[in-house]
Amino acid sequence: MGVSFADIQEAAARIRPHVHRTPVMTSRCADEAGGIQTFFKCENLQRGGAFKIRGAANFLLSIPAADIGRGVVAFSSGNHAQAVDIAAVIRGTKATLVMPYDAPQSKVDATLSYGGQIVRFDRLKEDREAIGRCIAEQTGATLVPPFDHEWIIAGQGTAAVELLEETGPLDALAVCVGGGGLLSGCAVAAKALDPSIRVFGIEPALANDWALSVEAGHPIEIPPPATIADGLRPTRPGKITFPIVQKLVERIILVSEEEIIEAMKFLLLRMKILVEPSGAVAAAAVLKRKLPPEIRSVGVVLSGGNVDWAALKEL
Repeated sequence: MGVSFADIQEAAARIRPHVHRTPVMTSRCADEAGGIQTFFKCENLQRGGAFKIRGAANFLLSIPAADIGRGVVAFSSGNHAQAVDIAAVIRGTKATLVMPYDAPQSKVDATLSYGGQIVRFDRLKEDREAIGRCIAEQTGATLVPPFDHEWIIAGQGTAAVELLEETGPLDALAVCVGGGGLLSGCAVAAKALDPSIRVFGIEPALANDWALSVEAGHPIEIPPPATIADGLRPTRPGKITFPIVQKLVERIILVSEEEIIEAMKFLLLRMKILVEPSGAVAAAAVLKRKLPPEIRSVGVVLSGGNVDWAALKEL
């Protein structure tokens, strides 16, 4: 499948000094709302505010010393950009980040605070990957993709390892899906630790490329989606992530924009944790009882917590 459990174990050892082992939280209110025992892996409390540092750190720490001095370049709506910027500081190199004009300002500001150079683009008219590749070719920098690379996937899978080490066996795992790096890495890890665990990918109904692709049996591209979950806006599954998800993930579940907002509100007011729209997608599916009814326990990855104050007030 391109990524093995051994790759994830090696990534865990490589990134351990540089990432947080985030807490796993429980809530009786959440259990009652979803009708299921739920364990929340709080990657919203991760370094950089999201799980992305796991994959970015593993990637940059894997770049040969002869290449790292030429810098790195990444394209991202925000969380991956921040993560690559932090990892660049760890490796002592420079980062160029390609970010859309409509990226949340909090993510732009955070990225700038780490010292990276930002190149803006119009996500409705321009190809972010093409821009990133052009910069890499011109500068000799290493391109760090947001999800479709073995090093990235292995790094993201460490979140599931930590979750299951703490909870023990669970009936299911619910993970949001945009490009598929987090979902595919977590699926490889979870299935290696417990072959009987059921893995579900969750995505916004307005960004349903994964649901369409899994149903069709091959990747399908959709127009740029208008979902509030800005971290889940890739328009098609990755070439590496898709076959992993196709093999290991039972189903893709869709949630509405209203359900995402309700989940954010629940997590903030009842559990006292701030989660961005993308990070609340998997929780929304559980709280709205969209998993099969026979499932009695589930691990939910809260993938990030970077949300603009203005946007939060509006929602």
